[in-house]
Amino acid sequence: MRTNRRTFMGGASAAAVLGAPHIALSQKKYDDGASDTEIKIGHTCPYSGPASAYGVNGKAVVAFFDMINDQGGINGRKVKVISLDDGYNPSKTVECIRQLVEQDKVLCTHNTLGTATNTAVHKYMNQKKVPHLYVATGASKWGDPARFPWTMGYQPDYHTEGAIYAKHILANVKDPKIGVLMQNDDYGKDYWEGFKEGLGKQGSLVVKHVTYEINEPTVDSQIIQLKSSGANVFFNIATPKFAAQAMRKVADLGWKPVQYVNNVSASVGTVMKPAGFDNVQGILTAAYTMDATDPNWENHEDMKGFKAFMSKYHPTAHIADNGNMNGYTVSRLMAETLRRCGDELTRANVMKQAASFKNYRVPCLLPGITVSTSPTDYFPIQAVQLQRFKGQTWELFGDVMHAESS
Repeated sequence: MRTNRRTFMGGASAAAVLGAPHIALSQKKYDDGASDTEIKIGHTCPYSGPASAYGVNGKAVVAFFDMINDQGGINGRKVKVISLDDGYNPSKTVECIRQLVEQDKVLCTHNTLGTATNTAVHKYMNQKKVPHLYVATGASKWGDPARFPWTMGYQPDYHTEGAIYAKHILANVKDPKIGVLMQNDDYGKDYWEGFKEGLGKQGSLVVKHVTYEINEPTVDSQIIQLKSSGANVFFNIATPKFAAQAMRKVADLGWKPVQYVNNVSASVGTVMKPAGFDNVQGILTAAYTMDATDPNWENHEDMKGFKAFMSKYHPTAHIADNGNMNGYTVSRLMAETLRRCGDELTRANVMKQAASFKNYRVPCLLPGITVSTSPTDYFPIQAVQLQRFKGQTWELFGDVMHAESS
């Protein structure tokens, strides 16, 4: 059941996390994972396995809090990030999360990655009443505070993103015949359901819909099927490894569809470059963060701050890997959430602060995009802007599209 559904309509960097004044409360209150000197947060990520390209996100999260600790921590407390490799395997995620909650006794988890993997621990986290915050997946299920008050998403939800692409196709492609490649899991299905909703009564425009499993070696046969269908539009719902394979195979076959790729596989470094820059010209996607490869942001204060962070705390990472930007922005929000807790570092207060943002500007989100939440609205980012690949980077176009409840 999808709650609080969004539709999109056209429409100076923030103070440093540690720059705002200390929030003092009359009495210190702590739950597991917090003390006078330390805050422990848990994290899971596929550093190995078929989705290991996402390991970039996790490394950026850890590096970010290294920076925070060097700057004095949050309200005088150092942040200890315990980041575990779940290999993008839901059963392994369950083991890792149980360790983090029951043995390491973290205050909360932060940006745990993957739709299927987070689904595997969704009920557990809410039964344990441990904040399951800013999950690294855009599935719409993370915005359901009535049933799951301890879980909150971060990025724009997949369902609405899928609907955006469908509506763009209807408005801009003459006589579209659509082929869809979809990862066969909850992540892929969320995009697919949104895409179908965006097409509305014109669902018959999808002439071929094929799926793949995360453990398959390639998606070559699926791309051959899509080309053979006569499709002139290709919607690529795939994680980075398979998204890049698909784009390269499209080029190898001499197929020339209008291409859309989901935002989670829009990284220049881990997807577009491996696919071959000559093969990805004109591909479209939606964005909500600045791209470090875009020269338009070179002199922006937010980008200068990001690149300074990367240079000092994450120097071996490639600036073109968008996972670094994702890890950086979401950790900015996590740090601000903890800062607002002051000396009341209880799990209930962490969730209260997470659900109390109002047009908060996270550095490196696109201009016009801010974070807003409430006890009944667990979709922090509700806006995107379309972009097209040109040369060796993305080029934004059109207006920022803001989400409104419908």
